[in-house]
Amino acid sequence: MTTAKPGVRPAVPHFSSGPCAKRPGWNLQNLKDAPLGRSHRAKVGKAKLKRAIDLTREILGVPADYRIGIVPASDTGAVEMAMWSLLGARPVTMLAWESFGEGWVTDVEKQLKLKDVTVLKSPYGELPDLSKVDCDTDVVFTWNGTTSGVRVPNADWIAADRKGLTICDATSAAFAQKLDFPKLDVVTFSWQKAMGGEAAHGMLILSPRAVERLDTYKPAWPLPKIFRMTKGGKINEGIFIGETINTPSMLCVEDYIDALEWAQSIGGLAKLQARADANAKVLTDWVARTPWIENLSANPAAASNTSVCLKLVDADLARLPADQQIAFVKKMEQLLDKEGAAYEIANHRDAPASLRIWCGCTVEKGDVEALTPWLDWAFAEAKASLAKAA
Repeated sequence: MTTAKPGVRPAVPHFSSGPCAKRPGWNLQNLKDAPLGRSHRAKVGKAKLKRAIDLTREILGVPADYRIGIVPASDTGAVEMAMWSLLGARPVTMLAWESFGEGWVTDVEKQLKLKDVTVLKSPYGELPDLSKVDCDTDVVFTWNGTTSGVRVPNADWIAADRKGLTICDATSAAFAQKLDFPKLDVVTFSWQKAMGGEAAHGMLILSPRAVERLDTYKPAWPLPKIFRMTKGGKINEGIFIGETINTPSMLCVEDYIDALEWAQSIGGLAKLQARADANAKVLTDWVARTPWIENLSANPAAASNTSVCLKLVDADLARLPADQQIAFVKKMEQLLDKEGAAYEIANHRDAPASLRIWCGCTVEKGDVEALTPWLDWAFAEAKASLAKAA
């Protein structure tokens, strides 16, 4: 099996699922106004942090009565802050269908050691039965499974009159998928995903219901400083106007603002979502005409438009043990990396053998189109190597 090497490479071969591709036209000079060497608590620093929060609200359409804060340790830090500060007041339902959801289950069961916990799990490629979720419990879930390419299609399964809180890890969904904020009490994400920002900073969005919980409930366990969102028994409002708990990188803040201003300039959220949808459709169309590949998502309606995960269904590969299938995917990744055609597109270390290709809004459609012939070439080359080794 041979396929000619394509003549055109993606102009930007960055298809990593995090950190993700920078926005089109990005240049380091765009960050020249970053107040480097200045305190984040100075007037200029506070103004930049507030600008980042205000633009986030504007572009995502966050309701006016929801708080938005910049927090430490990326999306992971934001989710941990929410779980350690809010859980324990009610029974909890945990949803998991990939590695990050599994991680939140581990934290709740083995670190917080909550007793009244229901866990609804599904294997990679599938969603749990959302009709079984009791919304009178607190519910923790990922909107988009970054390592499985499976997302919740909508929030219709969340009761409007729920008694519990919904804590949503939206890090691969924000800016690319429609988040139903009235159904979400906590929303978290990181700059390094959909907007192609730099790592280490997280965003935490709280509904009035979540704020009420903070004001009326004190966890039974001690909270590390970077998790504390209350002061004197009430929510620390400073966090949500840019008075961060720890010192942020003002260079990273400037980069996030640059990405948000780019989003604003091209037409806002609808345009961002349309770009991600168009990118994912290029892969969907290619999969439809390619016999050796399928979407890992069993349900097309639940297939991600950002972290698109594709399983190899070639009959010869299917006979191989799992570790050899993963080695085959790694071989494809190495071939593409060497050619400068695509970087970091192998499955997450916890996922089954698959390709994972980021199609978020900072990726250009033309680059995804240029990628698909290279995927065919890399598959053929890796298959030929496999045959020689047999």
